[in-house]
Order: sequence, then C-alpha cells, then structure tokens
Amino acid sequence: KLKHFRRIATRYDKLAENFLAMVQLASMRLWLRAYESTT
Repeated sequence: KLKHFRRIATRYDKLAENFLAMVQLASMRLWLRAYESTT
C-alpha cells in the first residue's frame, strides 16, 4: 500500500533520512486510517 503514495514510489528524496521519514509518515497515515475504521 505504500507504493500508492507517489512520493515514495518514485523516490523524489535524495537523502535516505528524508525518504525514511516519508515512509514513516505514510505508514502512520495508513495505520491511523485502518485503526479509525475498526473503532
């Protein structure tokens, strides 16, 4: 599901730190969306 985020799929960020931060943000967003729908 992370590949649905264009910025992650195309890897615009040159630095690994920035890329990892975007992966973490996208993961949190997906997790929150899943958690919200179950409660």
